[in-house]
Amino acid sequence: MSASTALSASKLETLLPSMPSPSSFSSISTTNLSVICKNRSTSLQRGVIRCDAVSPDAFVKINNGASDASSSSGTLSALEQLKTSSVDRYTKERSSIVVIGLSVHTAPVEMREKLAIPEAEWPRAITELCSLNHIEEAAILSTCNRMEIYVVALSQHRGVKEIMEWMSKKSSIPVSELRQHRFLLYNNDATQHLFEVSAGLDSLVLGEGQILAQVKQVVKVGQGVNGFGRNISGLFKHAIAVGKRVRTETNIAAGAVSVSSAAVELAFLKLPQASHANARMLVIGAGKMGKLVIKHLVSKGCTKMVVVNRTEERVAAIREELDGVEIIYKSLSEMLTSAGEADVVFTSTSSENPLFLKDHVVDLPPASKDVGGRRLFIDISVPRNVGPCVSDLESVRVYNVDDLKEVVAANKEDRIKKAMEAQTIIAEESKQFEAWLDSLETVPTIKKLRAYAERIRLAELEKCLGKLGDDIPKKTRRAVDDLSRGIVNKLLHGPMQHLRCDGNDNRTLSETLENMHALNRMFDLDTEISVLEQKFRIKMEQNQK
Repeated sequence: MSASTALSASKLETLLPSMPSPSSFSSISTTNLSVICKNRSTSLQRGVIRCDAVSPDAFVKINNGASDASSSSGTLSALEQLKTSSVDRYTKERSSIVVIGLSVHTAPVEMREKLAIPEAEWPRAITELCSLNHIEEAAILSTCNRMEIYVVALSQHRGVKEIMEWMSKKSSIPVSELRQHRFLLYNNDATQHLFEVSAGLDSLVLGEGQILAQVKQVVKVGQGVNGFGRNISGLFKHAIAVGKRVRTETNIAAGAVSVSSAAVELAFLKLPQASHANARMLVIGAGKMGKLVIKHLVSKGCTKMVVVNRTEERVAAIREELDGVEIIYKSLSEMLTSAGEADVVFTSTSSENPLFLKDHVVDLPPASKDVGGRRLFIDISVPRNVGPCVSDLESVRVYNVDDLKEVVAANKEDRIKKAMEAQTIIAEESKQFEAWLDSLETVPTIKKLRAYAERIRLAELEKCLGKLGDDIPKKTRRAVDDLSRGIVNKLLHGPMQHLRCDGNDNRTLSETLENMHALNRMFDLDTEISVLEQKFRIKMEQNQK
């Protein structure tokens, strides 16, 4: 037996301690085998083999085959054949790109906010995900409209199961409930989804530009983080290029509203027409979204507003940028007082806890008569800055990001044609990325071929130096070593050139993969332990430390 078979067989011995012995298969009826398999299937779901994947006929066939060959001492027992075939099915499974997520299209804000991960915690989340047995690489994309986890999984269904359990543990939401609202995509579909996200096609506001900056931030934060590996990094970098290309070639973002501008539109839609010029505006948070809220308020004719922020520097910078607008800075300690003096309160901070609860708002002075005496809270933060309990008060009306659909519906029709043009670009770019991924398949062959040649070179070099004796000068030793290296490098140059491909040309890629398979056959490189099993074994060893 090979090393991989022996290793996997030992795993299976542990997983199947009470499996009938091969000699007893003939005495077990087909019906009884069915019962054995069904009874054991649930307890082996995390193992290498599931009994319910093997029919009773297969057991009989294996047993008969073993009996026919019993005279040969080299023949594997029926149990060993069963183990080997099951291990082959597992270890030959290819790593997959998987995305699991909740978005504004699939899940309410109440659920998304429980899973929202602040940018500062992305590295830790990546590390935690990659510590799972079947997850090799990971990335987090968490915004006000979505929380998506991208991974390279050594096994699709095992990886998904581990991620769902991780999400459930983090959010305290049962897996069964998460499953009702999640979306789950594999490989090409996962790639295309991220490209659509980056291009603004999956946004609440079709064509909005802020999401591209957020995708860029994933790459920036991921640099240097163990687990943000070559495949995921390559995927996100390609997505950035796709987002830029779509915006350049389709002009889909021309005049596009953002979440921030939609929030301002919603506020003016809900305010009485007569109060538009006099409504008192308060913006809490001067980050990217807060700054956009301020700019859109100015575009609506608002020339005076109060901005609450942790520090004054950002507010001062915005004030300098917007001439002719009175922007009054207030500290966080003055937030409640400022809210009591405002008719409309926009919140856009990264706080993980609500800034306004029912007890905070109930005693605030009423809004001005111009707006009907009811204060508007427009909350575009996830997690929400305004607690849901505030909606119970008669003196206020609370809106969150999910309520923006009313505003953006009208703008969406104008961008359908541009979205169709963008899909053509995305389909083209998806093929290029898949070709690039396929081109990476040759990397293990390149390494194995060079290692194979190096083993031969060192063995022959040792023989040669042994014949020359111990007293050969260092210069001669170095010359012989250089000679052997030069010969090997020249011999490998041709095969190596035919194994390298950037993935942009499908014809060249096809030829490259054919060359890879030919070299694997010629030099018997596939006899080494499978890459997938090797990766899985390494992860198991790391997790046991």
